Amino acid sequence: MLRAWYERHGWLRLLRPLSMLYRYAVVRRRRDYQRHAERVWRAPVPVIVVGNITLGGTGKTPMCIWLLEHLKDMGLRPGLISRGYGATPDTLPRMLDPSRDVPGSVGDEPLLIARRCSVPVVIDPDRPRAARHLLAGGEIDIIISDDGLQHYALGRDLEILMIDAARGLGNGRCLPEGPLREPSERAGSVDFVVQNGAREDTAQAYAMRLEPVALVNLCSGERIAPADWSGSRQVSAVAGIGHPERFFLTLQQLCFEAEPHVFADHAAYTADSFAGCDPQRPVIMTEKDAIKCAAFARTDWWYLSIEASLSEAFATALQQRLAELMQ
Repeated sequence: MLRAWYERHGWLRLLRPLSMLYRYAVVRRRRDYQRHAERVWRAPVPVIVVGNITLGGTGKTPMCIWLLEHLKDMGLRPGLISRGYGATPDTLPRMLDPSRDVPGSVGDEPLLIARRCSVPVVIDPDRPRAARHLLAGGEIDIIISDDGLQHYALGRDLEILMIDAARGLGNGRCLPEGPLREPSERAGSVDFVVQNGAREDTAQAYAMRLEPVALVNLCSGERIAPADWSGSRQVSAVAGIGHPERFFLTLQQLCFEAEPHVFADHAAYTADSFAGCDPQRPVIMTEKDAIKCAAFARTDWWYLSIEASLSEAFATALQQRLAELMQ
């Protein structure tokens, strides 16, 4: 379906009646929350929502990591809430313990963020409940809600909409005819639009680039710069993310000859999952995949660590808005 949406296949028009019903429902739902303020819980601290209106990867996790680190550099104490897609915790809400939790119980992306940023992270599909639990757990100045754009029961002070620059909004239609969770005009109501993979800022959106910074060995933790790689350039490339082609292209740009192995987003791995990989080739995967494979990794398995890069213009605009909110 993702391929059909983004390649604008003609047969999707058969789904237009369902798409129109879906569009009507989501627009009405948002208006209902706007008209009934009593249904919206407002946190006592600013809330920044990072989300998208499309299905498929748009770079929300790297954006959240960049935001958390940027807020810490400003002297703030941020925390993050997430649905915890695929998580099976004993209780909800659940505060993550990065040193003891495993992806299967708390979700791969929340655990990755908790380990990378060393900030409090709470998972719960009920976003207001997650935010209250986060605030009760310690001193928090500001909350980041990961993938919470459509969770209107949680009040928000800033909305950041992520869009994949290469794929855009696909055919521009709502589900199931297209990939949109909300109509395209929703982009006009957010505070910031960020295009992942864009080369430069425009009047409509800020650009975000994902920069490869290191190859990290899953067994030893050794970190090396991609330019210093001395192993075979013929590798097995593993990606279980929303837009795996972006990862394979990055490896190609780093001069790797990558044999691609695509898995479902949020895939649960076992050692048998890699039976199709050539044992003579090193394996390079995404960090999100690596966090689920450390227990059975081989010595020649690596992940590519990336960092989001945003312009000074975006950082300045964000700081100005935050200064207004923190007054």
